[in-house]
Amino acid sequence: MSAAVTTFDITPFLSQKSNLWKACGIRGLFPLENIPGMISLLAGRPNASTFPFESITMKLKPALAGMPAPSGDDDPFTISLENDELNEALQYGMTAGVARFINWLEKFQSQVHKRAPDVSWNVVVGSGSQDLMHKACEALINDGDYVLVETPVYSGTLGFLAALPCKLLEVKADSQGLKPDSLETILANWETKHPGKPYPKLLYTIPSGSNPTGASIPEQRKIEVLKLAKKYNFLILEDDAYAFLYYGPEGQQARSYFALEPEVNGEMGRVVRFDSFSKVLSSGMRLGYMTASPRLSTVVNMITSNTNLQPSTLTQVMAHTLLSRWGPDGFLAHCTGVAAFYRTRRDAFERVARKHLTGLAEWTSPVAGMFLYIKLLVHPDGRDADSYEIVLGKAVAKGVLAVPGTAFMPLGGPSPFVRVSFSQIEEDKADKACRRLREAILEARAEAVAAQKI
Repeated sequence: MSAAVTTFDITPFLSQKSNLWKACGIRGLFPLENIPGMISLLAGRPNASTFPFESITMKLKPALAGMPAPSGDDDPFTISLENDELNEALQYGMTAGVARFINWLEKFQSQVHKRAPDVSWNVVVGSGSQDLMHKACEALINDGDYVLVETPVYSGTLGFLAALPCKLLEVKADSQGLKPDSLETILANWETKHPGKPYPKLLYTIPSGSNPTGASIPEQRKIEVLKLAKKYNFLILEDDAYAFLYYGPEGQQARSYFALEPEVNGEMGRVVRFDSFSKVLSSGMRLGYMTASPRLSTVVNMITSNTNLQPSTLTQVMAHTLLSRWGPDGFLAHCTGVAAFYRTRRDAFERVARKHLTGLAEWTSPVAGMFLYIKLLVHPDGRDADSYEIVLGKAVAKGVLAVPGTAFMPLGGPSPFVRVSFSQIEEDKADKACRRLREAILEARAEAVAAQKI
């Protein structure tokens, strides 16, 4: 590694509350059980002989296109957990995650993001990436802190930020994701607009297949954002749950903030990255992982050890057993197949949307994820109309439901957009949905025209 690359010290960014979290009096001693010859009377673990499960067998679906069959077994599409492995999966485990699962993930991150293992980062497993994001924000946000939020943004993030003692600042996004010029305008004018107030310490962004907009930020914009992060000294929370659902032109997917950070800024540790298995393995398994400064990981683990104790051992062992069979390349091939599935769904939905909504709505075709962010064109003079009443007052009555754009605005307020998901809907139902949405827009447009004549 180049001597010019330094490790960023995240310690000054930790919240005052983070110092109040202490290692659980029991779980903090767990590592000592690994000392050779140690007889542990420590944890109140249930005796595995009382568990009613003798074995758990999982049958894998036939391989998706481009995904190699798992190898090394007589039946490569069957996974069985039994005996000691099953007992481990059903038992309390380490707060940070199952050790061999973390080891697999850290090697995977090194391969995918071209980041060699070093002291600047490690991986922590959580009960979904949102669980880890919430805990990371708990560890970083002080009363009165300002947080920069890509806008529009995932409503689930707004839900937990609303309960934290911070003030949200909207950073505009367009069809190519977060706008660096909007970010720079906020920061360059900070002392004038917010005299005496501390600069924002966090930027939250969804760089790939954004929820709700579907936008994916190009690499050059990421570079600009990284430079601003160093110039104005803030952290980047990179929520990349849709990174493995890229189906755009081959070879054009932007590298992650985590991958670019050493090259662009000559430092490591300012980016806190969140990944999820929900979109490519199972949402019900509730598995996500955070790649971050070990100092932040320590606080997140302390929060976990005192709240929900740990992520599910069972689902970690299930995932690790599958991933270790596939290997990193097999898993990436699986993700390629999943992404191709969603590209087909996108194409089908857009086909019927163009048939019914041309002239009544507009949107940008995504290259990742599972959403279209549709702007409803209601007023003949081009003025925006709030989608909330159109959806809840008209579309629902006609039998179609989408999410009004106001749900994704950090500071609230009207929005002419609606978010639609094409992940599950078949083309015939998509056709009916778009036809019904067309009727709702036409009804709203007729009312707007009538009101204009009064």
